[in-house]
Amino acid sequence: MDDYLRIADRIAADIATGRLKPGQRLAPQRTFARRRGIAASTAGRVYGELVRRGLVVGEVGRGTFVRAAPPRAGDGRSLIEPPVAPVPVNLQLNYPSAAGQSDLLAPALAALTRPDVLTEALRPAAATGTAAAREAAAALLGVPDPGRVLFTGTARQAISAALASLVRTGGRVGVEELTYPLVKEIAGRLGVTLVPLAMDADGVRPEALAAVHRTAPLSALYLQPTLHNPTSVTMSEARREELAALVTDLDLPVVEDRIWSFLHSGPAPFARHAPALTHLVDGLSKRVAPGLTVGFLVVPPHRVDTVATAIRSGGWSAGRFALEAAVRWMADGTVERLVAAKRADAARRQLLVRRALDGIGALRADPRAYFAWWELPPPWRADTFTAAAARHGIAITPGPAFAVDPGRTPDAVRLGLASAAEEDLGRALETLVGLAGSG
Repeated sequence: MDDYLRIADRIAADIATGRLKPGQRLAPQRTFARRRGIAASTAGRVYGELVRRGLVVGEVGRGTFVRAAPPRAGDGRSLIEPPVAPVPVNLQLNYPSAAGQSDLLAPALAALTRPDVLTEALRPAAATGTAAAREAAAALLGVPDPGRVLFTGTARQAISAALASLVRTGGRVGVEELTYPLVKEIAGRLGVTLVPLAMDADGVRPEALAAVHRTAPLSALYLQPTLHNPTSVTMSEARREELAALVTDLDLPVVEDRIWSFLHSGPAPFARHAPALTHLVDGLSKRVAPGLTVGFLVVPPHRVDTVATAIRSGGWSAGRFALEAAVRWMADGTVERLVAAKRADAARRQLLVRRALDGIGALRADPRAYFAWWELPPPWRADTFTAAAARHGIAITPGPAFAVDPGRTPDAVRLGLASAAEEDLGRALETLVGLAGSG
């Protein structure tokens, strides 16, 4: 028997005997590999086998947890073989796809296969892209100066490049108290400390930012002012103006994440209020498709060279082929048509959510967003509810995955609405409602 199967069997036995309890977090795979003296790839196979058997569930940005109700040795099912599970519905992943999307995207890709065009498309791309790419991106984002536009492979890489160019190792970055989980990973890789900032129904509270900065100066501020992930809060114009005045007074650079803003027709980007300090991040993964995408980074004029250097040194440059495809999609109206279709799709899915979850716990969801923040009814905790949902074949993201302060973990979950088929989403919501009522 392979070594990884023997190790998986031992962990399965620990789960069966109760030594590992429902909701308990397993060690990160690299830590697990180091402790057992095995290769990281072997550890990955062990964890994959445990997922296959239905014994654990992986949670984005959080780790791997023992499921709430693992099969016991006496219930007629073997821990060696995977239990029969319902068809999985993934409400963790959140990649929207419009009907007929591939038909819309194909013509631009077909044009790139001509030998003369393909030769250019396969050349390396600079962080500054091409003149055509800068013009197209500036038009899409409403940026008056195309020379301020830089390109990365993804929006996540744009965030990495912006922070790497602004914050030294050991520096402090202010973020919403609930933030995009991958920003926590980026900060860890860069050796940066994230400092949670208190929020209200309008986003980050200016007085909280001022107080934190007085205690120990921040190097930068990361914000999601439009359709904040996970709460879907959109900051008002008044709050944007108040925060912009404060960061200007503090001379504090800002990284504005607008990856979901295409679903919302207003208000104007935060960058409009503080253009000399704001580094605007956007991309095509949500607007178009995750598999062939481009990240945008719009920076103050005096920062172009510095940020471009950070992109190159980090290996975060956009692929030229993807960049050429993006230029064509932006120019021929494909992106605009996909945005319209996805706005309508998000609205339909939000209607399903409101109908299913109305009156159960507390629901926070903008009707334009592709996600919903669900504060669970007592006595459920986020981790145990997530594990219980996984036992029913539904993957959701627990609130603590978004919490910057590990001592303040909300009993809430985020439901990603974009990836599952509408029929599957409706079925999953019904199951979650029944599960919430069984607590």
